Amino acid sequence: MTARRQTANGGRQRAGEKGFTLLELLVVMTIIGILAAIGVPALRDSPKRAREATLRGDLFTFRSVIDQYKGDKGNYPADLSVLVKDGYMRKIPNDPMTKAADWVVTMEEESTDNGGPAPSDDPNAPPPVPGVIDVHSASKEKALDGTSYSEW
Repeated sequence: MTARRQTANGGRQRAGEKGFTLLELLVVMTIIGILAAIGVPALRDSPKRAREATLRGDLFTFRSVIDQYKGDKGNYPADLSVLVKDGYMRKIPNDPMTKAADWVVTMEEESTDNGGPAPSDDPNAPPPVPGVIDVHSASKEKALDGTSYSEW
């Protein structure tokens, strides 16, 4: 004769019978599978989203610093290294998409009639050097929204 004991809810259970039923295990495994099917696609694009957020932040910083330089010095920087040399940035960050400091710069026009650098009143002064007015990523890849990183 097997020993029986009283359970907390008043039911009887045989000694040594503990655990979950097969049905309970199947229900739990199904729930885990559904949650995994929902979560995996969302996590798959997370690294690319993070790099895109970093690129947006870097481009915003570059453009802001270029504008500050223009406001302080009266002309645009000749290249990006001038921003570091003059203390506007600590270092030129790497492009998060190409993982190198290979930014594509847009230079201002050399002509003076449409907003380019104006000639100096001093006849002995060197001619004005066109400066960097914008920065873009060197990557040719497409973003998650379908645009090219080089157009940002």
